[in-house]
Amino acid sequence: MNRGRVPWKPILRQLWLPALVFAILLVATAGSTSFYFPPLTEVLSTLWSELVHGGLVGDLLYSLRNIVSGLALATVVGVGAGLVIGEIRTLRLATAPLLDFARATPTVGFVPVIILTLGIGSGPKIFLIFLGSLWPILLNTVSGVQAISPAVHETARGYRIPWRLRLRRVILPGALPQILAGIRVSLSIAVVLMVVSEIYGSPVGLGNFILQSGSSFHVAETWAGTILIGILGYGLSVLLLLCEHRLLGWYHQRAPRARPSKPVTIEKSNGVVV
Repeated sequence: MNRGRVPWKPILRQLWLPALVFAILLVATAGSTSFYFPPLTEVLSTLWSELVHGGLVGDLLYSLRNIVSGLALATVVGVGAGLVIGEIRTLRLATAPLLDFARATPTVGFVPVIILTLGIGSGPKIFLIFLGSLWPILLNTVSGVQAISPAVHETARGYRIPWRLRLRRVILPGALPQILAGIRVSLSIAVVLMVVSEIYGSPVGLGNFILQSGSSFHVAETWAGTILIGILGYGLSVLLLLCEHRLLGWYHQRAPRARPSKPVTIEKSNGVVV
C-alpha cells in the first residue's frame, strides 16, 4: 500500500453487510403497526425532519464538540505521558499499579460525582470523556514504546542522537501503530460516555434528545436519535481509519504480503512427525 493512499476498497467491502441489514429492516418493518417498532421509513423521515426543521443539528454539533474535545485532550495527555513512562523503566514500574487500578475503575461511576461537583455544562462532559478515553491511549503508548527493539534504542544511543530527536524520529514512529489502535478503542468509549453524560444531566445533546423523546413516548424520535448516534460513531471511526492509513503508509508498505503457501510434506522420522 502506497503512503497516503486512501483505503476505499476495504471500507466499501465492509459496507455490504450493513447495506443488506438495512434492506432487510426496510422490508421487514414496512407494514409494522407496533408502537415500539415503527416502520424504518417513518424513523428515517423523522430523522430528516428533525435535522432540517428541528434542533437536532444543534444537538449533534454539541455532542460532536464534546467527543472531539475530550478525545483530543486524552490523546495529548495519554501519548505524552505514555512516551515518558514507556522510556523510563523505574517510572513504569512505579506507575503500573496505579494504571491498572485506574483502567479497572468504571468511568461511568464518576458521572454523579462530576455532575455534583462541576455542574452540567460542557466542561464536566468533556472531562468525563477525557477521563474514560485516557487509559487505552496511555497504556497502548507504553506498550508501543516497549515493543520497539532494544537494538534500535542502542543504535540511536550509539550515534548520540539527542533524546528529543530520538523521541520524534525513533520512538514516536515506532509506537504509532499501537497509539492509533488505542485511539480507536478510546473513540468507542468516548461515544458511550457522551451519551451517558448527556442523559444524566444536560439540556442539549444527542443523549438528552433520546431521553426527552423516550420520556414523551415519541418512539420514532427515540429511534432516530439512536440511529444518528450510530452514524456519528461510525463516521468518526472511518475518519480515524483514513488518518491511520495516511500516517502509517510506511507501516503497511513494510508489512509482509500474503504469499501462496507451498505444499507441506509430512514425513515420519523415528516416530516423530516432521
